[in-house]
Amino acid sequence: MDAKTADPKSADMKSAARTTVAREGGKLVALSHRIHAHPELKFEEEQSSAWTAGALADAGLPVDFGICDLPTAFSSRIGDGPLHFAICAEYDALPVIGHACGHNIIASSAVGAALALAPLVDELGITLSVIGTPAEEGGGGKILMLERGAFAGVHAALMVHPTPKEDLYPRVSAVAHMRVQYTGRESHAAIAPELGINAADAFTVAQVAIGLLRQHLRPFDQVHGIITHGGDATNVIPAHTEGTWMARSRTLDDLEQLLPRVGHCFEAGALATGASLGITDVCPVYAHMDHDHEFAELYRANATSIGRPESDDGVSTFSTDMGNVSLAVPSIHPCLAIETGGAVNHQPEFTQAAINPSADRAVSDGALAMAWTVIDAATGPLRDRLVRAPKAV
Repeated sequence: MDAKTADPKSADMKSAARTTVAREGGKLVALSHRIHAHPELKFEEEQSSAWTAGALADAGLPVDFGICDLPTAFSSRIGDGPLHFAICAEYDALPVIGHACGHNIIASSAVGAALALAPLVDELGITLSVIGTPAEEGGGGKILMLERGAFAGVHAALMVHPTPKEDLYPRVSAVAHMRVQYTGRESHAAIAPELGINAADAFTVAQVAIGLLRQHLRPFDQVHGIITHGGDATNVIPAHTEGTWMARSRTLDDLEQLLPRVGHCFEAGALATGASLGITDVCPVYAHMDHDHEFAELYRANATSIGRPESDDGVSTFSTDMGNVSLAVPSIHPCLAIETGGAVNHQPEFTQAAINPSADRAVSDGALAMAWTVIDAATGPLRDRLVRAPKAV
């Protein structure tokens, strides 16, 4: 359905939503900048989550804080209609470089969409939840919340994410986050190195093996990681080393094929040095994204109507725990372009860009595009399919 040819009732509701977003725009941008100025890591987003939830509470929306046994998670639910939408808010940052993925924009856009839709939920016949989801950056907050019932009864979910290019269908890979540990034996590096078992050498062997493996990986497979502890003193053979690694692939099935090959590389390090190896999950596995086409095309029409750039579909590649949500309920995760001067997500320059004028516009545009998309989904042909589809449990 073309957003420009909506029925008069829908058009009136869209006009009301636009008025709300315009009225609240200054507050939404202020929220974005406030979160950006106080970056907090996964599961530690005490201020960011409180500010995001507080913006909803200040507007008179109910907020249930600390849900799903996660202190920085929340839910705000309004309406009691038979069609239930969930808008996801993220607000965690990255170590050292802060909001280099622009989660401040995500949180503020989610609040804006909720404020725009709140007066309309009864007329639309919907239930609306804003779900504050911590720890997208390597913690799998949405996966834990999905397992613990935060999305129970939801028919469809949506959120927006800033990137350098507008992208309606980003390529979202499945990913496993691994903690790798080697344990060897200390010894004096000069007096008796032969008595030591070098756990740092084990990582060297493993990384060389992974580097050689890359020649034989499929184009959609990726492996990368860092050493978080490489030893304690230069003249002591390292007995304990640790790193975190990510293995990505196109789908969960593809990832299942990749992981044993990566595991063998780490085993090679242990075998070559005599160190013992431990591999544990940092968080649950992130799934690939199943974009709901009909839902996404409604978003495209509305984004175009408010003047967003044309989408370069599929140009972005990343992983997100929103993928797991998408396998449970129809979901969309469009990307909003902001001006970055050539920088990409997870670069310090992107952090700076996440509060520039284009980022501030993205806050309001994302809020309005999501609100209008919910209005169209609730009043158009998509409604029947969503209502009939199985809900999240």
